[in-house]
Amino acid sequence: MARPKTKAELQAELPKAYERLQQAISNLSEEQRVEEIVFSEAFLLKHKEAHWTRDKNLRDILIHLYEWQLLLLHCLENLEADRFLPEPYNWRTYGQMNDAFVTKHQHTTLSEASELLEASHRRIEDQLQRMSEEELFEKGRFRWAGHSHAASYFTANTISHYEWARKKITYYRKHPHSGI
Repeated sequence: MARPKTKAELQAELPKAYERLQQAISNLSEEQRVEEIVFSEAFLLKHKEAHWTRDKNLRDILIHLYEWQLLLLHCLENLEADRFLPEPYNWRTYGQMNDAFVTKHQHTTLSEASELLEASHRRIEDQLQRMSEEELFEKGRFRWAGHSHAASYFTANTISHYEWARKKITYYRKHPHSGI
C-alpha cells in the first residue's frame, strides 16, 4: 500500500496492518513462537541488516515494535519534545538503541510482549483519533519530527513496522531452522 496521505487513510490502514501482523503470528506453530530464530549463513550473506541476527525470537520482534511505539507515544504526549530518539542516540546510532531494547527485555515473556504491543497499538490508535489533519500532515509542526510530519512517524512506527515484522515472521515460518 502507498503511504497514507490523509488521516482517514491512516486510520483505515493501521488496523489492517496490525491484523496482518497478528495473522502472521497465528500462522506460527507453538514451537516457532518460542524457539530461537536462526537464519542460514547463505541467507545472512544476502541480508546484512542487523535485525536478521539481532532478533533471536518472536518476543524480540514484538518488543522491538513496542519500544519504537513508546518513542512515538512519548513525542505525541509531549508535543514540545525536541527530538524523537532519546539521548544519547541519534539516527546514526539507533542500532545500539535497538540492541538495548533486546537486552532490556530478556526477562519479558512472549505473552507479556504481546500484551505490551497490544496496549501500545491501542494507545497509538487513540492518539491518532485525537489529532487533526493539520497536526498529522503539516511538515515541521513538531520539533521532534524535524522537517517531516507526524503522520510519517505514525506510518513508520506502525504500518511499515508491522509489515517489516510480518515479512520476517513469514520468512521464518516458511524456512524454520534454516541455519541448522
